[in-house]
Amino acid sequence: MEFVIITGMSGAGKTSALRVLEDIGYYCVDNIPAALLSTLYTLCSKSGGTDMSRVAVVVDVRGTENYDNTNLELEEFKKAHENVKILFLDASTEIIILRFKETRRRHPLADRLKGGSVAEAVEFEKALLASSKRLADYTIDTSYMANRQLRERIMSIFMEDPSKALKLTFISFGFKYGIPLEADLIIDVRCLPNPFYIPALKPLSGMDKAVRDYVLGSDETQEFVRRTLSLLDFSVPLYLKEGKSELVAGIGCTGGKHRSVTVARTLQEHFQGLGYRCVIKHRDVARLS
Repeated sequence: MEFVIITGMSGAGKTSALRVLEDIGYYCVDNIPAALLSTLYTLCSKSGGTDMSRVAVVVDVRGTENYDNTNLELEEFKKAHENVKILFLDASTEIIILRFKETRRRHPLADRLKGGSVAEAVEFEKALLASSKRLADYTIDTSYMANRQLRERIMSIFMEDPSKALKLTFISFGFKYGIPLEADLIIDVRCLPNPFYIPALKPLSGMDKAVRDYVLGSDETQEFVRRTLSLLDFSVPLYLKEGKSELVAGIGCTGGKHRSVTVARTLQEHFQGLGYRCVIKHRDVARLS
């Protein structure tokens, strides 16, 4: 089991970092007291499922009144488990003050300083977190980082295969039942040969070999698929680079039963073969014609 502890300065991007790890498959928990780390670790390690084989948690000043104890608990917890890594998010005082002004949020330590300024709260937090920063396996200064750059940095640390950061979802559908609202791309395959007009194929679907062979057997379909894959092969890495975590492609024919199912399966098989995380859904395949 991989266990990542995210800590660091308020306003430095811990929540953004946690979201990136969640997107790439980590089970995530925000704002857990350090005293509960061992309990969570035990529960996750005994779960027996792959969903908790990678865990990420945020531990920061919100979870305790005595951060000196938290520093000790983090140190002891890390010593007791070889597979624990600590990621520390930092930023300059000036940048953190600016971020709190922009979001109009209170600093979590403001109440402890009895009316102290944000600047005083930030400096107080830096002193509290000094020991945690020394424990960190990775430290990222986000002062001049855009969210996309932070995402790329975290992926480079925690992902062996960056392509798995993007999930590709292919949805076959019938235009007569409406376009799927969640789709980022719509691919219209109503121009391809239609098995609906072949009596032996009409009751079948694109899940059946006979229908698949008929649809893919035409020169038109082969050229359509080739050109579609050429576009997607070019654009999918650009979506990944931009930081998109899921790309949903809707593939539609008239009824969503024959051509759309066949082409959706073909696209899914192609990208799955390239190592991408792929999901396929056939929205209308079970509808009566």
